[in-house]
Amino acid sequence: MIYLAHTAHLQFLGLLVGFLAWILILTTTGLNEWRLWHVADVSVITPGVAWVGIWKACFYSHALPSMENCQSISISDSFAPAEIPVAQVLMVLALISGLVGNITAAVAMRMVYFSVEDRRNIRLVFVLAGTLYVLTGTFCLVPLAWNMSSVLNNSTIDFPPEFQLPAAPVRQQVGSAIGVGISASIMMLISGLVFLCYRYAWAALSTGAPRNTRDPLHGPLTKMTQAQRFGLANGDNQGRDNPAFHTEEVS
Repeated sequence: MIYLAHTAHLQFLGLLVGFLAWILILTTTGLNEWRLWHVADVSVITPGVAWVGIWKACFYSHALPSMENCQSISISDSFAPAEIPVAQVLMVLALISGLVGNITAAVAMRMVYFSVEDRRNIRLVFVLAGTLYVLTGTFCLVPLAWNMSSVLNNSTIDFPPEFQLPAAPVRQQVGSAIGVGISASIMMLISGLVFLCYRYAWAALSTGAPRNTRDPLHGPLTKMTQAQRFGLANGDNQGRDNPAFHTEEVS
């Protein structure tokens, strides 16, 4: 059996990093702290800080019946700036492509570790996994960078009256969700490059001939001739019968 597991240790690490990055992207999508709005009027927003995410805006208040007050932001809301609905779509796409990428990467690792006899599709699987990882990182990085740019430019949002938020804060701050998401995007891109750069998928395996034909337990692999196979199948050992297989003659 051809031994290839030792060639994909870095790709196995890339699979672990990709899975962790997908969890961080899932966390980023659900967090509300994309933008921190600092407001001057603390009569309603008691701490003076509101959290604006891509799905809802929240703040704490002692003046309202509920301690935590949140209002949902829909993709069809006209007041939402373009970067928010775009982020809703791209983050969901990133979750889907990241999940499919992890499954594909796991299949690629299984082919290397357990299915080395059939190597016809191994290059396709590795390239597909790497492409999905890179695509996931890109899907995630674009809305994060766009929203971070809006925060740094102190862009306004014309919230409806029920949100009880001013259109322009005193100042804005980049939330923790953007930092987590950027880290996850970089991890995804690195994992994708690791899978795309798997040299055995591009060089040795593309021709169907592995570069390393050494069995780690029994030394170099050798081929048997047809005559040797025929001799072994018939119990022949250099033209001499093995006495252990002789049976008593019946007189």
